[in-house]
Amino acid sequence: MIRAPNELTTYTIKEGTKVIGDRAFEGCQSLKYVNIPNSVTSIGDRAFLFCKSLKSINIPNSVTNIGDSAFLGCESLKSIKIPNNVTSIRDYTFCGCTSLESINIPNSVTSIKDSAFFGCNSLKYVNIPNSVTSIGDHAFSECESLKSINIPNSVTNIGDYAFARSKSLKSIDIPNSVTSIGDSAFLGCDSLESINIPNSVT
Repeated sequence: MIRAPNELTTYTIKEGTKVIGDRAFEGCQSLKYVNIPNSVTSIGDRAFLFCKSLKSINIPNSVTNIGDSAFLGCESLKSIKIPNNVTSIRDYTFCGCTSLESINIPNSVTSIKDSAFFGCNSLKYVNIPNSVTSIGDHAFSECESLKSINIPNSVTNIGDYAFARSKSLKSIDIPNSVTSIGDSAFLGCDSLESINIPNSVT
């Protein structure tokens, strides 16, 4: 699929489609619901960029790749399930999804890239699976409702500004597996009462 008309409100992608192309639904500001068939394996960069009315989308387990900025600025999206075959949450994938309350990150994911959840103001809890090894720069910056986050023993690197200005974050336990914490990783976390930094951090 290459490009959809901007006036769409609902859309069912044709069975047999394998790729949702880059910018396929970009700027479809009236689009509320999309149904993706099991034939789709890849969602391109900026595929649903600024689909501000998008409330629900079903991503099948056939999808192995979700591109950069795929859902950036989808302000009405409240929840999303990432398929079990996706290995990376790419740069800016859910950036600016201000209504996103919950996210299910599967065990297939090994990295959360830069600004993946930047500005997800309604996100309260995140469970990171023990398959993840790195949390990118600004990955959870300005997640102002985020109260707690579980960082598993698999994580070795926490990027610059990773949790900056997440003002509701009260406590965080950094496991012994972490060897690097980036600059200003917890800048402006005004509610942070306790943090455990292991000796492994250099």
